Amino acid sequence: MTEQYKNKISKFLSLILRHQPEKIGLELDENGWAFVNDILEKSKLQFTFEALEEIVITNDKKRFSFNEDKTKIRANQGHSLKTINLDLVAQTPPEFLFHGTVERFIPAIKLEGLQKMKRQHVHLSLDKETALKVGSRRGKAIILVVRALEMQNKGHKFYKSENGVWLTDVVPSDFIDFNN
Repeated sequence: MTEQYKNKISKFLSLILRHQPEKIGLELDENGWAFVNDILEKSKLQFTFEALEEIVITNDKKRFSFNEDKTKIRANQGHSLKTINLDLVAQTPPEFLFHGTVERFIPAIKLEGLQKMKRQHVHLSLDKETALKVGSRRGKAIILVVRALEMQNKGHKFYKSENGVWLTDVVPSDFIDFNN
């Protein structure tokens, strides 16, 4: 399977498991799980279980997970579907987390902080390199430093998804260092 085709399948999985399962008539349970067989049968991309397994295992961002017997699959985070509950447990974050963005969003972030927009959470990275990759998708990246531990001490909750992405509901601008 070519990298290009793997990428196409990965984008398709992100779409149906995070945002629009109805696009192929897929049903997700309350925790975001879908039956693997349903995806294989309903997808027009025509890929095998082995191809799906390769994508789950080799995806650099670890976007997807199987259940124990590999009969179900779900996205690890990034859902715009408000009905999905990933059963995340609040955790103590490191002192600093990072967020990659671009210049055009800085004025709004300074006013309103980081907002989850259409997703369930704001996504934060453990390291600057990952934040740089995320921010670079939309242009020249700017890395913001979030004082996460200070936020938690002021009552904000943090969660860590299965693939290591840190999540929170909002990051007020008071907790963001814009000078990096």
